[in-house]
Formats: sequence, C-alpha cells, structure tokens
Amino acid sequence: MDQVKRTVAIATLGCKTNQFESAAMEERLREAGYQVIPFEEGADLVVVNTCTVTAATDSQSRNLIRRARRLNFDCRVIVTGCYAQIDPSAISSIPGVAMVIGNDEKKDLLRYLAEEHEAQFVAVDNHSHSRGQLPLSLSSFTERSRAFVQIQSGCDAFCSYCIIPYARGSSRSLPTSDVLRQIAGLAERGFPEVVLTGIHMGAYGRDLEPETNLLELVRRIEDEIELPRLRLGSLEPTEIPDGLLSLMSDSDKICPHLHIPLQAGDNEVLRRMNRHYDTAFFHQLIERIHRKLPEAAIGLDVIAGFPGESEVEFENTRRLIENLPISHLHVFPYSRRPGTPAASMPDQVPGDVARQRCAILRSLGERKNRSFAEQFIGRVLEVVVEGGNRGGWGRGLARNYLTVQFRGGSKLQGRRAWVKVEGWSPAGLRGSLI
Repeated sequence: MDQVKRTVAIATLGCKTNQFESAAMEERLREAGYQVIPFEEGADLVVVNTCTVTAATDSQSRNLIRRARRLNFDCRVIVTGCYAQIDPSAISSIPGVAMVIGNDEKKDLLRYLAEEHEAQFVAVDNHSHSRGQLPLSLSSFTERSRAFVQIQSGCDAFCSYCIIPYARGSSRSLPTSDVLRQIAGLAERGFPEVVLTGIHMGAYGRDLEPETNLLELVRRIEDEIELPRLRLGSLEPTEIPDGLLSLMSDSDKICPHLHIPLQAGDNEVLRRMNRHYDTAFFHQLIERIHRKLPEAAIGLDVIAGFPGESEVEFENTRRLIENLPISHLHVFPYSRRPGTPAASMPDQVPGDVARQRCAILRSLGERKNRSFAEQFIGRVLEVVVEGGNRGGWGRGLARNYLTVQFRGGSKLQGRRAWVKVEGWSPAGLRGSLI
C-alpha cells in the first residue's frame, strides 16, 4: 500500500476495556506505518470496535460502519469488539465490511491486514466456554493525560441480563509481573495517573499460578512503583474487602474513587438478575466505605425497567439510592439481549416506562453529584489536566472523580495542577489555578 494512503481511523464504543484495546491496536498500527487520523476525515482503513451491551450500541455500531463508507466509499472497514463477537453474521451482511474479527483476534489485526483476502474475511473464535486469550498490552497512550492498563478480561458471573460473558469468555488475568512492568513504563513516560481496567476486576488472579488477588496486586503497585495516582475501575460489591478500603484510606497514591454496580435496589429484582447480594448487604457496604473514606467518590450502575420490575420494586431502588452517601449514578434502561435468560422472562417492561424511570434516577444522580461536589468549594484540589482550553477554560479530573474547570493552563495538559475551588456549575466545579 502506498505510504500516502496508509491512513487509519478507529471508532470505539463501550467500556474502558474497549477503549484500552483500541489504544493497543492504534499503537500497533502506528508502529506498522499507518497514519492515524480523525474518523471524520475519511481514512483508507477504518476499525470499528463495537459494543453490544444494549440494543442502542448495536445500532450505533451499524451506523458507524455505514458512516465510514459515506466519508470514503473506497475505505476498508474492519469490525471487531463484542457485537462482532456475538453476531458476526449481522455485521458481515452490512455492505462494505471487509473483515470481521472477534475480541481475541484483535491481537492479530496486523497479520490479518497483511494477508490477501479476495472475499470478506471473518475470524471469530467461539470462546464462550474457553479461557480465551490474555488481555492486550500497551506501552503508551497517544494524546491522553491518563493511561489505562487492562489487568483482566472475561467474566464468569453470568448475570441474567448480560451478554458480556458470551462475548468475552471466561475470566483470565494478566500476570502480575506484566502488570507491574506496564505501569512502571507508563510512570517513566510521565503519565500522572494510571487506571486499572477489566471486565470483572474483582476476579483478578484467581486463574494465575500461584493464585493471587486484586488487593495483593494493588499493594505491590503501592510499594514498588513511583506513580502519582492509581485509580481502580469497576468492582463488584461482593469483591471489595476491608483490606482494600484500609489500603486506599492510608494511601496518597490510590484515588478515593469506587465504581460499584448496584443494578437494582430491590431484593426480588436482584434475585431475578442473578446478583449475589441483597440490599441490606449493599447498604452496609456503602456506609462502611463512607466511614473509611468520607470524601471518596462512590458511583453506582443502575438498570431501570428490568423484566417484571413493578412500581413498588422501582420505588425500592429509588429509595435505597436516596439514602446512600454516593456521589453519582450511571443509569441504563434494561436492554433485551437475545441469548440471555432475562430476554425470555415474562412481563417485559415497556420502553417508555423504562425511560421514565431512568429520568427519575438520573435526576436523583444529578442532585447527589451536586451535593457531593459542593462540599469541596473553598478547598484546593489536585487535578490531572485533560481538556484543551475552550473559551479560556481548562479542565482537569480530581482524585475523587470530580471535573474541575479553571481559567488558563493551556500548556498543562497531561500534568498535575492544583486548583482553588470557587463554585459549582452543571459542567463541574470551577476555580483558579494556584
């Protein structure tokens, strides 16, 4: 291929694991001589890294594929990710798709590109009952202030609504030595914050020899690597030991931020979801976290409109959240995924009802977030500067996951800064650099 035409754009939907894997593919493509350009510029090669957690993300994936062709009719479209893994035939039927590869096949993207394929090429391993491949590795992040390290992939939980175990396979962990090496390398390159990611991070280390766990990994990062900030990705409520909370409380390195999937605040709904805790356990957990880490951000995932969810059950969820000392919510309407037990459950909730319930929960989440944020007015917060300088305002992320805007700082992106917080706005806290 002519060097001038070796342009590539990567479009990514979904979770931080997908974002990490897109960054890893981008790094390999750059090393192979490709020029990475924005999606809207119509690249010769387009990689669409799909998500299938909801019907909406399936639709977004299809729209991105068609849009790539409108931008450059002659482009070569490669589709990967969870939607490609679960339903490669649906992806293959979209005009212009040259290649469909599964999640495990992402690591072989360059090899597939080098091969000559006269017809459409499909490589999707059915790993729903296998261990699958280890997570991809990444040595740097282009044009990003924070770096991500994927320590684990796959999931063995099989919540009744979730397609991800079928798309990602069984849980498998990156060896601790590999995780430490990646983080040390990113720290040496000057990244002020590293985020640990995974599909089911609390399962980290169970499949390794010798067996280990997330707490031991975080302890080793704390003890062995000079790193300003370490942030943890999503953790299941049953996999947050007191030892981890104590380590976070004593650490100047680990960010006081926990992302925890609640999913529902009613015991009967939790049972139908195949979630292995009840509301009393969850309430006690959040109160315990708040006592140990009183200024920590605690974000919850919640699903509205799960099959059979009555008005009473929904109100139980709303009331539980109202009474919890949390900082923000991620709210999703239930999405029926063929192949999951929930898809065939009776009493599917109408879409308009689910959307109304989402709106109620999102409004509650906004109030919780404002209340949490306003307690820091008058304080000095350390931020990692992320945004450009739109309208003269820079943007950074505080240790406890608050967005902080400030005047100036155009040359600070990717560095730490300290901001005196002076007020709140819907876009986040606002203050002045000091």
